[in-house]
Amino acid sequence: MSDTLAPENLAESQSAQPGHLYVVATPIGNLADLSPRAQGVLRSVDRICAEDTRTSGVLLSHFGIAKPLSALHEHNEDSVVAGLVEMLQAGRSLALVSDAGTPLISDPGFVLVRAAREAGLPVIAVPGPCAAIAALSVAGIPSDAFSFVGFLPSRASQRRERLRELGSTPHTLIIYESSHRIADCLDDLAAVLGPQRRVCLARELTKRFEQSVALPAAELVAWLAADSNRARGEFVLVIEGAPAAGAGRAEHERLLRVLLRELSPSKAAKVAAELSGGRKSELYALAMELNGGGDEAAGVD
Repeated sequence: MSDTLAPENLAESQSAQPGHLYVVATPIGNLADLSPRAQGVLRSVDRICAEDTRTSGVLLSHFGIAKPLSALHEHNEDSVVAGLVEMLQAGRSLALVSDAGTPLISDPGFVLVRAAREAGLPVIAVPGPCAAIAALSVAGIPSDAFSFVGFLPSRASQRRERLRELGSTPHTLIIYESSHRIADCLDDLAAVLGPQRRVCLARELTKRFEQSVALPAAELVAWLAADSNRARGEFVLVIEGAPAAGAGRAEHERLLRVLLRELSPSKAAKVAAELSGGRKSELYALAMELNGGGDEAAGVD
């Protein structure tokens, strides 16, 4: 057994040390997921910095933890961080929590963590629940390399443009989405990335109505529409990376050969881009190549 796991060190690991900032993960639904170590740290720090003191107050009350709370959110982070760093420098210990899950993952806290590090203060992770990692672990989609994207833009045009930017990424993507945008987001995924791109939708993770399903994007659109209850809750989308260039070209060639029987190269490229999520300019060049360098009149429109 390593020293870090020795029983005699467990009590110390659960007690806050002077001048330390603890970044503490909290439950994303199931309260039983607050680890004993997290509880110990929250009980022993001098103050807890919370994204929403009301939300965190309910959690702390459930565990019988009574500590002074300071609000730390995107609207006040820049203005309150200096005072919090002064507390740490004076030897007081602080915990940072978000409303749910691991702080800084689509939540505030970065400014405080960076300021503490720049001041040479110890910053300690107390790991635990994270919706992105939980969804990735059950998705059945490659997890050896992935990018956390967070929330996509709310406006449809900006969302599609962001998806086009991400569409050629070869590794897995993880996206958060809300209940009132999930249907539109899936429509855009199928349109921009292609109907066959595999996506895992996980909703209400660790909660009573937890559900996850992995399907090609077009089938996932239909799955969501089949039951209005499926559009409720908080969502994580795990999206398989783009196919390798060789595989993508082979599929594009197959698609274009069919379309070129009836359409001109430019129209075939446009339709192929909508169906596959590929770039129209690249598909047009391939269509012209397959067309033998012929003119735009080839095909029947």
